[in-house]
Amino acid sequence: MSNRLSPPAMDPASLVPRTSSSYPKQYQEAVKKRNKRVLGDALGLRRFGVNLVELAPGAWSAQRHWHSAEDEFVYVVSGELTLITDSGRQLLGPGMVAGFPAGRADGHHLVNASGETAVYLEVGDRDASDEVRYPDIDLVLTTGPAGRVFCHNDGRPYDED
Repeated sequence: MSNRLSPPAMDPASLVPRTSSSYPKQYQEAVKKRNKRVLGDALGLRRFGVNLVELAPGAWSAQRHWHSAEDEFVYVVSGELTLITDSGRQLLGPGMVAGFPAGRADGHHLVNASGETAVYLEVGDRDASDEVRYPDIDLVLTTGPAGRVFCHNDGRPYDED
């Protein structure tokens, strides 16, 4: 058997990790040490997204958020992550999972509070009507005439600041 993979298989290490964030500048710092390998796009998946994510010590997966129309699922591959929701904190280790149903207004994110890099798989559907709310900060991700746009809670786009 050859170690060389061809579609529909692939080695995630062959993808360049995405290290940037589309958040407005003032909300990017917490996710700067997050690396995502966008597996779903690389495999041509259109109905759901799949990312292999590495969080360095101290990094956050995202700002705490919830989705109006998109389910999310995470599976911890390695390391330890702290899941923070409206209910509090829980420690997740390898093999543990968490799911976030669409429309449940329970802000969540993962934080790597350990001293080692953690890796997890995130899966979400790609509902074009999805709106993302960030309960701890003045931020909403919505769909406007030009596509996805970050707005203040009062509806003003961030690019108009």
